Amino acid sequence: MDLLRQIGVQPDRTDPADIDESPLPKETPRLLALRLARGKARRVSERAPGAWVLAADTVVALGRRILPKAEAPQEARGCLQVLSGRAHRVLTGVALIAPDGREAARLSETRLHFKRLTDAEIERYVAGGEWEGKAGGYAIQGAAGAFVIALQGSYSGVVGLPLYETRCLLTGLGRVEA
Repeated sequence: MDLLRQIGVQPDRTDPADIDESPLPKETPRLLALRLARGKARRVSERAPGAWVLAADTVVALGRRILPKAEAPQEARGCLQVLSGRAHRVLTGVALIAPDGREAARLSETRLHFKRLTDAEIERYVAGGEWEGKAGGYAIQGAAGAFVIALQGSYSGVVGLPLYETRCLLTGLGRVEA
């Protein structure tokens, strides 16, 4: 909600889509992010016909390997250990459905490089709980921001809603003026 307000959009409500986010066999991270964003938008649109529906999904990837949305401390530790000292990609798909049923989607791709993390840094981060439910086991807008050596792309996309792409979709379908 805060990210949307940055571009002058005040959502009426949030409505979790609650879809299966499991990757399909041989699905690439890019295709997964777009499929999930579209699937979430369509699910919510079914419950709110005639409404503007915006949905997004973020995937963290090392090459073709898709890291999980960490649900347990051990998953978060595993993600941080594999990301330690390495570059990775954060792909966020954004989908918009207009009241008349028109659909559009875009993908944001950001490359990040994490510093080499010590075991103590990983344990402190995991103990803080920011990782819960986060793709790749981290939230850049929190303490994990200190792990980032370099970022090329969209910071807001890593947070979970790429503002440039979102604004383009809203403008393209006539929700906001250019």
